[in-house]
Amino acid sequence: MPCYYENMFTGIIEEIGTVKSFLKEKNGARLEINANIVLQDIKLGDSISVNGVCQTVTEIKNSSFCVMISDETLTVTTFNNLKNGDYLNLERALTLNTRLGGHIVSGHVDCRGKLVRKEQLSDFYNLYFEIPEDYTKYIVYKGSVTINGISLTVAQINDKILKIAVIPHTFENTNLKYLNTGEVVNIETDILAKYVENLLKLNDNNVKNNISMEFLAENGFV
Repeated sequence: MPCYYENMFTGIIEEIGTVKSFLKEKNGARLEINANIVLQDIKLGDSISVNGVCQTVTEIKNSSFCVMISDETLTVTTFNNLKNGDYLNLERALTLNTRLGGHIVSGHVDCRGKLVRKEQLSDFYNLYFEIPEDYTKYIVYKGSVTINGISLTVAQINDKILKIAVIPHTFENTNLKYLNTGEVVNIETDILAKYVENLLKLNDNNVKNNISMEFLAENGFV
């Protein structure tokens, strides 16, 4: 099941888990994940980011945990194509004493993207993703984006192609290293961009507020 109360994540992956079982059910699916680190202090009802999707823990075992996935989540994310042995990025929800090493991530996936090119430069990698055109407006050069739950910096955005420069540590400690050209990923854009967009819209009385693109530029926001 999805999270029914607001949680936040940082996009800093704690470990790579694997799919132990994935069973389709009448109103969704049951997913069991092999894990180690995230099992250390979780409880039933806790939230965990699974490949960037905020999920609620429904069962805990010795070396795995279970979540229930809704039909809506199956439709919006890459979960519908999961199979046993697949690698999953895992992160526990942010706490008040956690360092915010990445950026604010909600675990609410906006869309899916597709890896169209993987370029190796020594130990570094450039990854190119094609994303739906409707979501490119939320992507800015050197801004933040979440791919499969990983907080990443935008190296370039050109039409529908998003370029990410990945350092060796991130590549080796996430499931990006297992990602092949043509595979689909979960994308969450920066929530701050959505708030700015909402502020620029007309309010309920069809009267414009005092915030405009000119106001944002004059005050150093854009």
